[in-house]
Amino acid sequence: MSAPLRVALVDDQMMVRDGFARIVRAQPDMELVGVGSNGHDAIELAQRLEPEVMVMDIRMPLLDGISATREIVTAAARPPKILVVTTFNLDEYVFDALRAGASGFLLKDSAPQQLLDAIRTIARGEALVDPTVTRALIGAFAGRIRPPVDAAASADLLTPRETDVLRLLARGMSNTEIAAELVVTRETVKTYVSRILLKLQVRDRVQAVVYAFRTGIAND
Repeated sequence: MSAPLRVALVDDQMMVRDGFARIVRAQPDMELVGVGSNGHDAIELAQRLEPEVMVMDIRMPLLDGISATREIVTAAARPPKILVVTTFNLDEYVFDALRAGASGFLLKDSAPQQLLDAIRTIARGEALVDPTVTRALIGAFAGRIRPPVDAAASADLLTPRETDVLRLLARGMSNTEIAAELVVTRETVKTYVSRILLKLQVRDRVQAVVYAFRTGIAND
């Protein structure tokens, strides 16, 4: 049996923090290793406890989740995957947090199972943006990211199958869902995703999705 997934929670609202904590503690495949109430706590927890996943609010006192995410991703020896949560589905800070290095975004009013699925998803190395707001979020803020190549050039960069994978990523699909859609293995999808990131010169799946919307690939 594999070791439980090490999770840390950071939120300035006690009721939210305690609610998330109860959900995580009830899972046999997860271990809650630490909790905090601001960005400084998040940085300290990441450095001292080295959680695999950190669930963190964006808007917090003393140090916000964006600044904390940026510091953790660049400074921690073994940075956790960061899942940012917010009350607002089009919070401008969400996009900034994703650019700072967060691996996923979820609304605070999501069902407990959605939170757990999100934690497990980003722990596997798959970025996640709440599918109910993916298109609206990217449509509102995609102009902030300039793709390294234009849409015409991307047609030459990506193979037809890589383009298919990118289009499905833009729909909010996980590797497992893409594998089922294309009738290939999950490992094959992971290989395609790695090639896409390399060819488009983007850091992660979230930026690849932004690229897909900005170039129109997502709408083909």
